Amino acid sequence: MADEMVRRAQRFINTTYGNGATLGVSKLDEDGRTSWTVMYALTRALQYEMGITALSNSFGPGTLSALQEKYGKLDETTIPSANFCRIIQSALYCKGYDGGDIDGKYNSRVKAAVAELNQNMGVAGTYPGSSLWPKVVKGLLNMDAYVTVDSGSETIRSIQQWLNGRYVLRKDYYVIPCDGHHSRDVAKSMLLAVQYELGMADGVANGSFGPGTQAGLKSHTLSTGSSGVWVQLFTASMVLNKRPVSFSSSFTSSLSDSVRVFQSFMKLAVNGQADFRTWSSLLVSYGDQTRQGEACDGVTKITPARAQALKAAGYKYIGRYLYNPSTTDLPEKEIQPGELATIKQYGLRCFPIYQTWARSVDYYSVSQGVADCMNAAYRAEEHGFKPGSRIYFAVDYDAMNDEVTSHILPYFRSVKEQMDRLGSPYKIGVYGPRNACSRVSAEGYADTSFVSDMSSGFSGNLGYAMPENWAFDQIVTKVVGSGDGRIEIDNNIASGRDTGQGDFHPAPSQKLDIGFHLDYWAALLKETDDYMESIGRPGGTGYVYSRQRCLETIMDLDATITSAARRYRMRKALIQTSAYWEFCHYSYKDVTEDAGVVLYHTGVIPDWGKDLPGVTRLVDSSTGVAKISGRTCILARNNSISAGLLEGETLNSTSDSDRWAMWKKCNQDNVFNLSTIPHLHIWAADGKAGDHAETPMRRPALDYSDSDTLEILRRYQGFGDEAVAHAKLRLPLYAIFEKYNRIIRGS
Repeated sequence: MADEMVRRAQRFINTTYGNGATLGVSKLDEDGRTSWTVMYALTRALQYEMGITALSNSFGPGTLSALQEKYGKLDETTIPSANFCRIIQSALYCKGYDGGDIDGKYNSRVKAAVAELNQNMGVAGTYPGSSLWPKVVKGLLNMDAYVTVDSGSETIRSIQQWLNGRYVLRKDYYVIPCDGHHSRDVAKSMLLAVQYELGMADGVANGSFGPGTQAGLKSHTLSTGSSGVWVQLFTASMVLNKRPVSFSSSFTSSLSDSVRVFQSFMKLAVNGQADFRTWSSLLVSYGDQTRQGEACDGVTKITPARAQALKAAGYKYIGRYLYNPSTTDLPEKEIQPGELATIKQYGLRCFPIYQTWARSVDYYSVSQGVADCMNAAYRAEEHGFKPGSRIYFAVDYDAMNDEVTSHILPYFRSVKEQMDRLGSPYKIGVYGPRNACSRVSAEGYADTSFVSDMSSGFSGNLGYAMPENWAFDQIVTKVVGSGDGRIEIDNNIASGRDTGQGDFHPAPSQKLDIGFHLDYWAALLKETDDYMESIGRPGGTGYVYSRQRCLETIMDLDATITSAARRYRMRKALIQTSAYWEFCHYSYKDVTEDAGVVLYHTGVIPDWGKDLPGVTRLVDSSTGVAKISGRTCILARNNSISAGLLEGETLNSTSDSDRWAMWKKCNQDNVFNLSTIPHLHIWAADGKAGDHAETPMRRPALDYSDSDTLEILRRYQGFGDEAVAHAKLRLPLYAIFEKYNRIIRGS
């Protein structure tokens, strides 16, 4: 919202300093809105009025030193000029305070505003009265807030004010925001505070978690009954990590209970004390880097010797990459042939990671999310990861919060949507800084986080609490083993939320199918249409969709079909043939039966069925693209769940409510409908338990013979002479789809 006094401040800069030319900036927009651009101009104006020749947007040590040396403090007795005062008055308005009339007078209104500013910063005890001290001026000329904003926490604000008031006189401590939000500046200030309390001198205390700080913390274990400033620092750290405690100087039994909860959450030894590892986990993202993790990740092939070394070192879960776009850089980054078998042989488990570049914001887009999801799923299928495995998509750079909003979230939304279109063969995880992981997960685009906490300097880690759904916490790079078993890995703490995969499909004996190329669309359409015409199918009237519409629908969902075929190691032509044949034969009789199912289960004929003659109550019908009934859907999916091919709960095929639930999905969700076809084929091959019994046969495979294909097509149709006849008609259709699939996949 525009503010008239901010507009007057902008006009003052433009009028006084040649529309910004004197200051080396462009003319300010006189829009009445505070911004960094305005604050930079005011900073430069202040430097100009002090005689500094090298003007800068930064209120750095030189500007601060000049203020201290020239004036000590600013008030009505020391302020050097009217314009100098106008700069202060303008900055006060940009901060939301009353700066008077921007008339160059350090009057009672300015004094009251300065006193209020000091109070809000928490430095009124150190800087009483209405004078402006240099560090306060530095805080005045930035965009930090000193009142709660955006639903900020009053408890966090009280911590920020306490830090400012206690440490503002220390050389390297500067006023931090008091806005009720944890941040990078607050995190660094907490480390400085710890160092000051350890007795480090100015110039030695630097806000880094170095050996001296670590050694000092090891001698400051706190427990129930402890009190004083160290408890204040500890409770402040707990609050800043979103733990439900009070900011206090007393270590109570209630605080000890909260510490136990935090220690358990972070997989630390649970003792209720503020010990070194607990301090470390609160103060820096990576915590105590000497902790031994149960998980690791790396870019090196897991050989038998390395697997043995990792297992001997206590590792259980190995993160490996699904893909490496480079043929020369990091040649073993992508999972190598036979590697997953080695991991399984040594009793280890693997969690897959997908990353190509992903090291700058411009990588992330909706289209990139689609492409990455497709490639990751296909690679996972080729490597042998079974359905339900979780793929971690990477955000491997310091993503700023606004970049998470503008790029990272849309990218992950598209990954999630594309995975849904593929029939959700794999779960989605996010690898990255804490903030990116938390925000992606909060939107429902990932269900666990692999946190890059080793990058403690990332803005997305500093000032952010550990994601609630963290699975792996990456804390340090280390070397394990020796000789042939030597391997460099990133050491990760495991929470147990993801235990990776310990069993894998063998490498396919033949090439898996890939996505359809539109270059072949016209030829495929003509050939399928000519064939259906030649056999008079689906001849006559009474059918709902044209053959072209049916083929378009099938090919629009090619990604779903391709993913399912790759996942279950069958030819996609088997899925295409069943879907296309059934959809072409979707008749108005089928639509009438569908309406009857809705009537049976709801008591109401749906709007789309009210004009259909002969609608009667019907418990179930063959519906959707592939004409699948609720009952057969349940039986087929139950079979795959029991076989470990599909995640989910088995349903009761005789239960009206279960049949209705599955019927609705088959009727309304084309992706679900098409994704069910492979399970119908597998169920048929397994003997169709719960239906007309069949002799078990080999499940659909890449090397199915024509006789195998004919038999499985027959079983999809049913049994008897008519089913055999229909299967024989569909076999040439299968050959047409397979012809183009074979051309596209290259064999």
